[in-house]
Amino acid sequence: MSENPTNTAPGSGGGSGGRADEPLPFMQRLLDNHFLLLALGVAIPAVLYVVWGIVEVANIPLAQ
Repeated sequence: MSENPTNTAPGSGGGSGGRADEPLPFMQRLLDNHFLLLALGVAIPAVLYVVWGIVEVANIPLAQ
């Protein structure tokens, strides 16, 4: 018995929903890359806090 074990249920991610030669969309490739998401999750808040700190320091009035 040589049955095909692939799951072709809707929403299961298996089966022949798309063509094999069709490239993955950009957002799907981005969201599938866990290490890139981790790096962005660390880098974006770090950059925002640094910019926020620079703005706060620049808004301190000068002593006379």
